[in-house]
Amino acid sequence: MKDETLCLHAGYEPENGSPGVMPIVQSTTYRFDSTERIGDIFDHPTEAYIYSRFANPTVDAVEKKIAALEGGVGAMCTSSGQAANLFAVLNLCSAGDSLICSSAIYGGTINLFAVTLKRFGIECIFVSPEATDEELDAAFKENTKCVFGETIANPALVVCDIEKFANAAHRHGVPFLIDNTFATPVLCKPFEFGADIVTHSTTKYMDGHAVQGGGVIVDSGNFDWTTPEAMQKFPEFTEPDASYHGTVYTEEFGRSAYIVKCRMQLMRDFGAYPSAHSAFLLNLGLETLAVRMPRYCANALAVAKFLSSSDKVESVSYPGLEGDREHALAEKYLKGHGSGVISFVIKGGKEKAVQFMDALHLACNEVHVADIRSCVLHPASETHRQLTDEQLVAAGINPGMIRFSCGLENIDDILDDIKRALAKVK
Repeated sequence: MKDETLCLHAGYEPENGSPGVMPIVQSTTYRFDSTERIGDIFDHPTEAYIYSRFANPTVDAVEKKIAALEGGVGAMCTSSGQAANLFAVLNLCSAGDSLICSSAIYGGTINLFAVTLKRFGIECIFVSPEATDEELDAAFKENTKCVFGETIANPALVVCDIEKFANAAHRHGVPFLIDNTFATPVLCKPFEFGADIVTHSTTKYMDGHAVQGGGVIVDSGNFDWTTPEAMQKFPEFTEPDASYHGTVYTEEFGRSAYIVKCRMQLMRDFGAYPSAHSAFLLNLGLETLAVRMPRYCANALAVAKFLSSSDKVESVSYPGLEGDREHALAEKYLKGHGSGVISFVIKGGKEKAVQFMDALHLACNEVHVADIRSCVLHPASETHRQLTDEQLVAAGINPGMIRFSCGLENIDDILDDIKRALAKVK
């Protein structure tokens, strides 16, 4: 099925006489008629639900839908995008390990990897998104367990060269993980270009309505954990898990070994699972995702073209704009589009940027992005304020940079709001 159909029908198939709309199963527990049956489910957790810290029927249906959209073998929802990225890495890395990460990613993820994971004894080695194959190869260490990138970097809008990073990871026998939040599977399916694991902050376009936070990890099932090299690097997939009845994940779950291990180890211990009601709201957003994304892209392209013609704007970054430095990669990976988010720099730096934002009426100044309503923020003083000046530069953030997220309003109204605000920048 195509994306539009998957958005509506994947994940939940009503039985005869059952609800036509995916129901909310608001229960933490599930009852069984024997002790033996519960024991069997602990040994084979994918066969039934047992407790809602592991899985819930409503959340499970949404997980199946997202896995179908990405083309993966399985998915696991989390309570936030940050939790998804954390679990995705911790499922591979332990104290004493390292990962390689593109420097052009969301500031919160930079802090998670560079500061918090460092406290766990995990080193993050940042590389330029423009690194050559030789530079990427040089970043690897014996203890490197994965490579991480972001399809469209937030807020610099650098497009990841997925094949380059995936090939580098595979040359060194490790998986490539990528955050696909801004692109969504409607614009890009990273598994088709060699990525092994995909994450999302479902809070953004997937939800689209700013009503709940969430994240998801999707497993392609394509990384082979049973090669001699992988077995040496990742013995936890092919050796008995003493914390879970001696389960050998590759033997029990085959291509789904990664995502099942993530659920039965990390979700079990950290418990960052979303509620059934949150999943129900997320599903409502997913049902219109394939319809909304083209409108976001069209509105953003019109805004990018207008801003490019303004004498008060120093520069505009939007991958869907012809002439943009990322446009060739957008053509390759994003069907020529650039999502609904634009980054631009107001002449005069931070002071003028704040003047512009405070003069907007339709676009809301808020710490959010990828909503059905247009919103705007100043990364250097808001979402990325925890970064050093050097990290800001590495992430592609200028003090005068504004991140503008186009909503689904009429494009004439969005442009009128921008024109009025620019007129007040003196």
